[in-house]
Amino acid sequence: MTDLLDTMAAPVDRLAPAHYEPERVPDVVRRFRGRPDTLVVGCPGKVGLLELGFEYRGGRTELVRRYQKSPLQIMRPLYVDPLRPDLPVVYVMSTGGGIVQADRLRLDVRCGVHTAVHLTTQAATKVHSMDTDYATQLVTVDAGADSYVEYLPDPVIPFCRSRLYQRTVVTADPSATVLVGETIYAGRLARNEQHRYDVLATDFELHRPGGELVVIDTVRLAPGLGAVAGPAVFAGSTIMSSLFVVTRLRSASDVADHLVAALRASTGWAGVSVLPHDCGAWVRMLDDDPDAARAAMRTAWNAARELLIGVPAPALRKC
Repeated sequence: MTDLLDTMAAPVDRLAPAHYEPERVPDVVRRFRGRPDTLVVGCPGKVGLLELGFEYRGGRTELVRRYQKSPLQIMRPLYVDPLRPDLPVVYVMSTGGGIVQADRLRLDVRCGVHTAVHLTTQAATKVHSMDTDYATQLVTVDAGADSYVEYLPDPVIPFCRSRLYQRTVVTADPSATVLVGETIYAGRLARNEQHRYDVLATDFELHRPGGELVVIDTVRLAPGLGAVAGPAVFAGSTIMSSLFVVTRLRSASDVADHLVAALRASTGWAGVSVLPHDCGAWVRMLDDDPDAARAAMRTAWNAARELLIGVPAPALRKC
């Protein structure tokens, strides 16, 4: 994969569809493509871009490159982790109040050698109802040698008749440690709006710098085409969370065992597996209570942190 931040000196047409559109969109999503009567793909405000570059300088990680195009943006990095004052916390924000039809969002993050970064979102990602077309969100994370990167966004909440494809691609040096989380709600739970979206499809991919595909996890939720609450998906629950822990700091079995022990007291369901080539472990959690689901994800994050870097997860303030 070409590193966008390395090629920013060369002409880059950020508004070309080839840049902001995913290389492929699953057929279960593409079947909804069309031209809305309102703002169409590519109009101002429909293409959100955020490019961030981090380097290790002067004893801490600094944000050294940034490009943002509304509705995606960040404020300045915050050094609020008392036990890791070198590690910036970056909140990704949207000025649009959620994702709507024909939105095309792209987030590119590059973390250089020895960097340590935590990225999250300001709040949950709300995917609004759609009449025509669909929305996409592409996230690429490039983790350099001996880096430590956490990408833990808040939940995705698909509204009735919404359509979203989200692709997260991590390219990690073998010596890097990367934690990636994902939480999906069955809908607006307070309104008893469960699985009334048209389609929600996500891909998580882990690559090595040479292009080798190491891990891929796909989720395809289309209530109109088949059951989405069965044992292989939500299993009757309303919240599904995943945490991928990619690391060589400890063996995959050690990471998996640590996650199992930490999650034993959780109220929901959790399953832990090792990742290929001893490159880490991952956990998938199911629950019906948003507070309990949030606590389980924090428990898993905290357990991974304490095992790998020796410090607990900090308390982060969200609006």
